[in-house]
Amino acid sequence: MGRNILIAHGGGPTAVINSSLQGVVEAARAHRQVGKIYAARFGAEGILKGDLIDLTDVPAGTIARLAHTPASAIGSCRRKLGEADYPTVLETLKKFEIDCFFYNGGNDSMDTCHKVNELAKREGLDLRVIGIPKTMDNDLDVTDHCPGFGSAARYAAQSAAELALDASGLPIHVVVLELMGRAAGWVTAASALAARLTDCQVLTYLPEVLVDEDKMLSDIEAAFAKGKGLLVTVSEGIRGLDGKPLADTGIVDGFGHTVPGGTAQYVTEQIMKQLGLKSRAEKPGLLGRASIPYISPLDREEAYAVGRFALESALKGESGCMVAITAERKPVYSSSLFLTPLQDVANVEKKFPLEWIVDGNRIADAFFDYAMPLMGGDFPEYALLR
Repeated sequence: MGRNILIAHGGGPTAVINSSLQGVVEAARAHRQVGKIYAARFGAEGILKGDLIDLTDVPAGTIARLAHTPASAIGSCRRKLGEADYPTVLETLKKFEIDCFFYNGGNDSMDTCHKVNELAKREGLDLRVIGIPKTMDNDLDVTDHCPGFGSAARYAAQSAAELALDASGLPIHVVVLELMGRAAGWVTAASALAARLTDCQVLTYLPEVLVDEDKMLSDIEAAFAKGKGLLVTVSEGIRGLDGKPLADTGIVDGFGHTVPGGTAQYVTEQIMKQLGLKSRAEKPGLLGRASIPYISPLDREEAYAVGRFALESALKGESGCMVAITAERKPVYSSSLFLTPLQDVANVEKKFPLEWIVDGNRIADAFFDYAMPLMGGDFPEYALLR
């Protein structure tokens, strides 16, 4: 009798989260050691309810379509498990005779994964637990980067370039673009590629640096006065000098994080009130992490690879680890996978390097050396005739 496996998704889905799922399932089907293949419906919620999807006999063609299916095909959630939940988790694992458990998520999900592993050891359960990295925020520690980031970064860069061309083609207002990033500015930093692809002025603000609103408005006024159009890109979680978000929904998610939002609208209102300039706020929101047309081929490929690697590692007896990526970028990009202890990544947040932020609102070339391969390269060359 083969080993039964269970995979669950946690947190916000990415454009390539299903590619990791595909990697796990297809690798499992290639090994006789695997018996049943289960997925938790809506992540931790499904585990608590014993609501599992049996993927064992799902047609291969359906599994292959995961490669171009956005969001989470099996459902995700933002449920933070408490101590009172773990006995129920254990019951589900025992009921379905789960031998290998895979949790695909970010910092909080790796914490859950780590606690499940510790629970299994404490209870004497023969369970192999492997974390699969997933976060468009790119804020998991140890790994060079996270599956999901490359595609979100490509979307941010491409969309920013398109807005920058619009702003410079009709330079009558300041365009403010808000991108996802509560506490880490990796995705918003990618939007600064617009400054390289267009002739528009671009200012970029990340949550790693507190924003002096007076200086921000002064810089905006000066950049707009150059007459080439101005795009201001902001992370949703940027904060003022008092440490408080410039915009706050007042909502707390299932992991206990404050949900930011409305930052672009806030900055736009200040531009109009304080500077007397026209301004527009744009916010793609969830499109920034779910867009398949803007997907990075490398991102999808690596997401699939970490899924396969997780399954193969578990079958070799590994447990209590997360799959991580190491990468070389010269002379050409290459990457490989390794395992890192869950305790080293659980609830650890990797911030955007401060040395890559220039004058508080520009992004250094070193970031693009790092990020361009992950975004897939091959960005369009525009006709700049003005």
